[in-house]
Amino acid sequence: MDAKFYTYRVFWSEEDEEFVGLCAEFPGMSWLDQDPQATFAGILALVQECIDDLAAHQEPIPSPLTQKQYSGRFMVRIPPEQHRELAIQAAEQGISLNRLASRKLIAD
Repeated sequence: MDAKFYTYRVFWSEEDEEFVGLCAEFPGMSWLDQDPQATFAGILALVQECIDDLAAHQEPIPSPLTQKQYSGRFMVRIPPEQHRELAIQAAEQGISLNRLASRKLIAD
């Protein structure tokens, strides 16, 4: 597996006073650097090193999120009061609760 297929994020950390690089599929890993490009290169190399190590020890390698198939459905549990409020909003707007929830998710 090639590390370039995974999901990365680089952001500035006020606390660390450096850029932080993360990989969603390897949540325990991070890379810090003063330069955002160096941060990305660092986390990419670290993930590749981990993938190589997992492969060498015949351990499972996480699948990249970009290569997974998604159904477009997921279940969310919310308090009954919030469910009622959302159902009222959907009814007032003349749309389904599903459509309302989808719009609210996209708006965020």
